[in-house]
Amino acid sequence: MKAAQADILIVPGYTNSGPDHWQSRWQARLSTARRVEQDAWAKPVCEDWTARFADYVAEAERPVVVIAHSLGVATMLKALPRCADKIAGAFLVAPPEVDNPQIRPKHLMTFGPYRQDPLPFPSIVVASRNDPFGSFEHAGDMANAWGSVLIDAGEAGHINAESGHGPWPEGIMVFANFLSRLKT
Repeated sequence: MKAAQADILIVPGYTNSGPDHWQSRWQARLSTARRVEQDAWAKPVCEDWTARFADYVAEAERPVVVIAHSLGVATMLKALPRCADKIAGAFLVAPPEVDNPQIRPKHLMTFGPYRQDPLPFPSIVVASRNDPFGSFEHAGDMANAWGSVLIDAGEAGHINAESGHGPWPEGIMVFANFLSRLKT
């Protein structure tokens, strides 16, 4: 699949992805990419976020390819019962441990627990070995449950602008390879 054959949905996490974040940079480069906008970036409500995501998927005219980061991963997973049939693939980066009682802010736990069954479409999980919001082991367990390919990003923090992943050229190369393998 080529980018022009898909509706690419950028799904940011808690507090959105700023202009230096790789998601914002990729959105600017990918002509068919749209950001799933939320009303309350700093006070996420699971039902509101998942309903908004499902609305974006429903509006898509081509197969949907998801690029989710952090709480955006949890948002997509919670919305799947409403919209999985239109999703062709998902690129999932830095999934947080939303079922961990140590997570802050606490209301992010309302997005958990994660589903434990295979996703109905191809997916990649990219995880860091020193992400403050989720362990590599947890990401590996989730990737295994979802039938996802796990990519080890090394010690990359939360894989965001703050951890030095502004343009993130390695990530776009992995995404481009993933996209090219999806069926239209």
